[in-house]
Amino acid sequence: MSAPRDSGSVWDTLHLLYRGPISSCNYDCAYCPFAKHRSDAAELEADRRALARFERWVVEDAAERRVAILFTPWGEGLVRPWYRDALARLSHAKNVVKVAIQTNLSAPIEWLDDVDRDHLGLWATYHPTQIAYDRFLRRCRDLLARRIRFSVGVVGLAENAEAAERLRSDLPDSVYVWVNAFKDDGRVPRSLVERFTKIDPLFPLNAVDHPSAGRPCHAGSRALSIDGDGDVRRCHFVADVLGNIYRDALDAMTTTAPCPAQTCGCHIGYVHLEALDQYDVYGDGLVERIPARALSRRAS
Repeated sequence: MSAPRDSGSVWDTLHLLYRGPISSCNYDCAYCPFAKHRSDAAELEADRRALARFERWVVEDAAERRVAILFTPWGEGLVRPWYRDALARLSHAKNVVKVAIQTNLSAPIEWLDDVDRDHLGLWATYHPTQIAYDRFLRRCRDLLARRIRFSVGVVGLAENAEAAERLRSDLPDSVYVWVNAFKDDGRVPRSLVERFTKIDPLFPLNAVDHPSAGRPCHAGSRALSIDGDGDVRRCHFVADVLGNIYRDALDAMTTTAPCPAQTCGCHIGYVHLEALDQYDVYGDGLVERIPARALSRRAS
């Protein structure tokens, strides 16, 4: 008997962040370590096998759990057909309330015609140096025409501000446009915070590193990070392995221990910090980064 995916809420859903061995991308963004890296045949085959094994575990061994899955590959996954096929199948799985992937939208989108639209979402990123704006916007409008739920955003570099503003202006308010702060120098200039907050009301949360050491976090109990070997961690940013999904029972691996990291500054991490109440903000749109209610934007 499988978990009833259409009854329940974010609070009784187990959120799984999966990252396989693939580490390659078809884009070459200057700030990204995976820019134009080519995976060899062995890495691609290992990634395909790992994903197939994970999919089987979700629909068979985790069948009685209500789960939401976010794929966070090191690079672009949807250019690989096994990711497209797995997402389509998982969207129909009886225990999967939502499946989503981070993507640059460069891959074909016809596969989306076969998904369960109520249970799939996309977390899309626009990279202005890699694709013409009009072409990317057409991709977004194609998603809207197909009734695919998605959020879209940019990396918060100063040179990307105009592109982010255009996206916010050209897309309907029903599409959440986010900005990821670029914090390599440790801080975001106030002028950029103000400009990006007019686009993304949640940007101030992203622009800082949140104190997390010793603080309660849903990561470890309501959210788990899983790698291609099946090793489980409380999140992508804590190295300690809690167990392995192919050897250990899920309940034996979960923990309510407070966060061991000093700070948390990435959305897929701090969204689980209890003090920030982000589960209430996002609800069932947590994995595809879509707030449950429309956000009020500051006037320009």
